[in-house]
Amino acid sequence: MEWVTLVLSAIVVVISLRLFLVKNPPNAPPCIKGWIPWFGAAFEFGQAPLHFIAQARARYGPVFTVLVAGKRLTFVTDHEDFQAFFMSKDVNFEQAVQEPVQNTASISKESFFKFHAASIALIKGKLTPGNTALLANHLCEEFNNHLENWGSKGSGCLNNLLRNVMYPAVMSNLLGKCNSPNGPAAIQEFVKRFSTYDDGFEYGSQLPAMFLKEWSSSKKWLLSLLESMIIRAVDIPSNESRSETLLQYLVTIIADKFQPNYGLLMLWASLANAIPITFWALAFILSNPAIYKSAMVQISSVLKDRDKKNTRVSLDDLQEIPYVKWCIMEAIRLRAPGAVTRRVVRPFKLQNYIIPSGDLLMLSPFWAHREPRYFTDPEDFKPERWEKADLRKNGFLEGFVAFGGGKNQCPGRWYAIMELHLFVALILYKFEFTLLDQVPEPSLLHLVGTQQPDRPCTVEYSHR
Repeated sequence: MEWVTLVLSAIVVVISLRLFLVKNPPNAPPCIKGWIPWFGAAFEFGQAPLHFIAQARARYGPVFTVLVAGKRLTFVTDHEDFQAFFMSKDVNFEQAVQEPVQNTASISKESFFKFHAASIALIKGKLTPGNTALLANHLCEEFNNHLENWGSKGSGCLNNLLRNVMYPAVMSNLLGKCNSPNGPAAIQEFVKRFSTYDDGFEYGSQLPAMFLKEWSSSKKWLLSLLESMIIRAVDIPSNESRSETLLQYLVTIIADKFQPNYGLLMLWASLANAIPITFWALAFILSNPAIYKSAMVQISSVLKDRDKKNTRVSLDDLQEIPYVKWCIMEAIRLRAPGAVTRRVVRPFKLQNYIIPSGDLLMLSPFWAHREPRYFTDPEDFKPERWEKADLRKNGFLEGFVAFGGGKNQCPGRWYAIMELHLFVALILYKFEFTLLDQVPEPSLLHLVGTQQPDRPCTVEYSHR
C-alpha cells in the first residue's frame, strides 16, 4: 500500500503546484495567493477574515482576489459596483451556495436545483408585510408566555436568556405549537443542539463532517427532530385553529426525501440571526442612558399601564414606537454579515477588470456599512440616522445591504424586523435590566451571518 500512498501524494503535490503556479487570468484583479500551494492565503484569511478584507482593500484597491483552499474569492468593496453584484446575469446565487447547503443540510445537488427557487418563493410569498401582520398577535402571546418563565428576578448570560424565549416562540409561530419545544428540559435540549449547529455552521459548510463530530451529531439530532415535525405537519391540517404553518406549506412543494433537510435550512434561517441582532440591540440600548431613556419614553407612552404579565402589543402600537425600530436597524447595520456571495458563471467586467468564470464574487455588508459617504460616524450607534428612512413603507437607507439585493434578498426580512421590533419593545416594558459586564466586541472570525459577541455578557433583570 505504500506505493499507492506515494502516488496519491505525488498527484496532490502536482495539482497543488499547478494551482499555485498558474498565472492570474488576463485583466483579472490582483490575486493574494499566500505561500502554501492550494491552501493559498487560507490560514491568514481564516484567523480574522474581516480584518483581512480591510487590509487587502487598503493595499490592493476596491477589487481583489484571495486564493483560499483552491477557491478564488473575489471581493467587491465599492458601493458603485454593488448594483452589478446583485443584478448582473453573469453571476448566480444558487450556484454559489449549493455546495455549502449540501454540507450543512445534506440536500443533494439535484434536489437543491429542483426545489430551492420554489421554496424561497414560498417563504417570500408567505412572509410579506401583509402576511407577517397576521402572525404578530400569536407571536406576542408566545413571547409573553416564555418571558414569564424568567420569574420575578434573576441573572444570566443575555444570549442564553434570549435563546430560551425566542427559539420556542418563533418555532411555535412559524412551525406550529406542536412543533415547539415544550417544557424547560425540552427547551434546554433544543437550545444546546441548535446552538452547537449554529456555532459550527460556517465550518460545517466548508469542512468534512469527520472533523466536526459534535456539530455533526447535533445536525443529525435536528434532522431527526424535523422528521417528526414533518409527520405532525402532514397529520394536522390546521394547527390550533390557525391557518396552515410555514412548515405545512413547505412540505407541499418539496416532493422528495429531503423535506426534513429543507425544514432544517428554514429553521436555521428563522433563528440564527435573530438572537445576535436582539442581543446587540439590547446591549447598545442598555449601555447608553440617553438612548435607553428615549426608547422607554416611547414604549411607556404607548403601552402605558398595560398588564405587565400578559402585555398585548399590536402592530399599530409598534408604529408609534419607531425609536425602537431605529435601534434594531442600527444594530443590524453595525453587526451585518461579513459576506454575501455569488458565483461568476460568465466572464464578468467590473471596473477595469475581467472576473473569470468560476470565481466566487464576495460583498461584505459589514464593511459596506462603514462607508462614511453613506453613514457618518460609521462606528457609532446612532439610531436617529434611521429617521430619514421611510421604514413605514419598508424603505431602507441608501448604502444599507444587510438583507442583500436583487431577486435574492432575504425572503424573511419583513418577519424578522417585525419579530425583533415586537420583542425588544415588549421585553423593555416588562423588565428592568442591569448590565453586569461591559458590552462585548464583535467576533471578527466569521463571514456567515450576523456578527456574534466575542464573549458572554451577563445581565441582572427584575420584572416591573
